Amino acid sequence: MVQYLVRRLALMVPVAFLVSLAVFSLIHLTPGDPAQIMLGEEHSPEAVAALRHELGLDQPLPEQYLHWIGRAVRGDLGRSVRTNQPVVEAIGERLPNTLELGLAALLWSVVVAIPLGTLAALRRGSAVDVAATGFTVLGVSVPNFFIGILLILVMSVQLRLFPPGGYTSPTESLLDNLHRLVLPAITLGTVTTAVNMRFTRSSMLEVLRQDYIRTARAKGAGWGRVIMRHALKNALIPVVTVVGIQVGAILEGALVTETLFSWPGIGKLAIDSIFGRDYPIVQGIVLTVAFSYMLANLAVDLAYAWLNPRISYG
Repeated sequence: MVQYLVRRLALMVPVAFLVSLAVFSLIHLTPGDPAQIMLGEEHSPEAVAALRHELGLDQPLPEQYLHWIGRAVRGDLGRSVRTNQPVVEAIGERLPNTLELGLAALLWSVVVAIPLGTLAALRRGSAVDVAATGFTVLGVSVPNFFIGILLILVMSVQLRLFPPGGYTSPTESLLDNLHRLVLPAITLGTVTTAVNMRFTRSSMLEVLRQDYIRTARAKGAGWGRVIMRHALKNALIPVVTVVGIQVGAILEGALVTETLFSWPGIGKLAIDSIFGRDYPIVQGIVLTVAFSYMLANLAVDLAYAWLNPRISYG
């Protein structure tokens, strides 16, 4: 197990290098000059040239990349070209908010999807199954920004049950924080809920046809015992795989959701930085998301051994 962990962690290094190279190249291909954006509409060519020299933007791109990656290896991702704040500090301030939203969306997805997917499989062809299938189709078809707008119109404007946006720190008011978390978490987690429900239903249907399920029933075990101790654990293996992949999708969806609900996470920070041509912030956020995605996949691989004892990484 230790050798497997070391090997997987070592493989993250070249992946992170390729991700950094790709995002550095793409962000510098986008139109716009950070120096001109920082100086505003009224600026002289001399002022722009001086600011570009101060930021190091007048150097060749390979030299800029080598300078940036050299500092990144030491944990220094540079400073924001807009606020002069260290990138690590800016991301560190926003990351807990995104993690809170992402974990809430993932929890909503798992808590709703697994019971309903299991129930749909147990009652195949019933009204519950039809309703679950319909929700799955709608969930994967409707974009999350539309779901968010619809929730704001219905739950905030019409019914006035939840605030339409904003953020309150849990240290200030935990109740208000959770109150404001509901709508963005549902918005962000609806697509993953639909996907997880579909996978749970399909996997459960396949497991219920296995011989050991019929053997357990023939021995007199009740359906509840068979489902919880035999069927569900094996049916969750493909679902765990999908949940691990969805970590990247949730962080990606946070770009839209956080902007829509004015949630101060790294998704909203990324959008603001892209429009402001804040290269260091964008590059730091992409690297953070890449490492989060890789660590999530590593956790999924380790979970396989717990769900299925026949899997070993020795």
